[in-house]
Amino acid sequence: MGSSNQSLKNTYYILKYLFVIVPIVAGLDKFANILTNWEQYISPTVARLLPISAATFMMIIGVGEIIAGFIVLKKPEVGGYIVATWLSVIALTLLAGFTYIDVAVRDFVMVVSAVTMAKLSKIISYV
Repeated sequence: MGSSNQSLKNTYYILKYLFVIVPIVAGLDKFANILTNWEQYISPTVARLLPISAATFMMIIGVGEIIAGFIVLKKPEVGGYIVATWLSVIALTLLAGFTYIDVAVRDFVMVVSAVTMAKLSKIISYV
């Protein structure tokens, strides 16, 4: 039983630090556009409705992602649901515009992973 408990803890910590690092890195990259040009993911219709430039909008999104990563670090259960919600909105937006369907599917996989991490955070202290 001890080995399975350790495997469960290891799985939890892998997921936890994944959802600390990835949002922070993606958030920081909204300012640098090294990983990708993030503005390309904004629907042209949405971009026209924004009262600010697409670049500024993505920087604001980046700040939110950085904050979400730190929430996962400090409060993984809450942070996991925040990240899952955030990723769901992104995926649904991509699906609504029928663009970047592959990214939307990957985001939904990450949603399931973030929820799993949040649920594990509740029980990991008892294992």
